[in-house]
Amino acid sequence: MDLIPIGEAAAKLGMAPSALRYYDERGLVHPAARRGGKRMYDQEQLRRLAFIKVAHALALPLDTAAAVLDAPGSQWREALERQIAALEHAIAQARTAQTFLTHAIQCPTDHPARECPTMLNGLDALLSGTPVTDLMDENH
Repeated sequence: MDLIPIGEAAAKLGMAPSALRYYDERGLVHPAARRGGKRMYDQEQLRRLAFIKVAHALALPLDTAAAVLDAPGSQWREALERQIAALEHAIAQARTAQTFLTHAIQCPTDHPARECPTMLNGLDALLSGTPVTDLMDENH
């Protein structure tokens, strides 16, 4: 593939040219050349940019993308393991929130936080020191 200028590369990826310059400044991509002061990208660098775009779309930290792109195998694998653990925690937290909200919406009372016996018992348990995650497990 021939080299393509920054504007064309940005358009191809649906990104702003300023984003490509930022990734270059961060050392995540390395334009293959400069012509007339413009950054020029080859296929390898376009793939790196595509990987960064995927990471961004998935709301993954740029440091995670950087690790996969350039860190030694053991380091990027450790970074991904930490990221996966963080995602598992976020998923568990979202499921707990879903359970809580589902119970509230299914409660036949007008004000679950004031009138629902199950919710009131749970809130009292919370005040007694029961962790929120334990409350969700009991009421699920």
